[in-house]
Amino acid sequence: MIKLKGLGEYMINLSTPVQNENVSQLRVGDKITLSGYIYTGRDAVLPKVVELANNDKLKDKGINLEGSVIFHTAVSKAGVGPTSSNKFEIESSFEPLSKLGVKIHLGKGSINKETVMILDKYNAVYAITPPVTALLNSKTIEQKVIAFPELGMEAMHLLKIDRFPIIVAAVHGKSIYREG
Repeated sequence: MIKLKGLGEYMINLSTPVQNENVSQLRVGDKITLSGYIYTGRDAVLPKVVELANNDKLKDKGINLEGSVIFHTAVSKAGVGPTSSNKFEIESSFEPLSKLGVKIHLGKGSINKETVMILDKYNAVYAITPPVTALLNSKTIEQKVIAFPELGMEAMHLLKIDRFPIIVAAVHGKSIYREG
């Protein structure tokens, strides 16, 4: 983890796979640029990923969640942009996926206090990214469908990203959406 100073504040550069030590040092409001490979999934995919994990089938799809990032988005020709992370199908995936090694859940919007505490239990982070599809698309270097191609743009993708801007929204039992 490298902190760069610019424009009067620090920007943290993180790469995947994300290490436990990196998460331990993060604070609510930290600004991060993220590089490496990340998974995508939203309400149609994440319950299926949890089911694959429960049936010990993740490796069959080439999915390794240890130190990973899951971006709550679909992938289309227009690019990528976050979807609301507080949808039941998405938010209910935080605990099983964090338990399997996901370190950053990336989306938009507020999540429940219970979910914030689950993240703390597994030393994981919820981060948000601005809903600016063109900017995020310019930070995406590679993309490929890795699971559930029948879901079209909502299929699970593996993206290679470079300096993807995100902000820590919940970590260590705290959230930018709630005081305390």
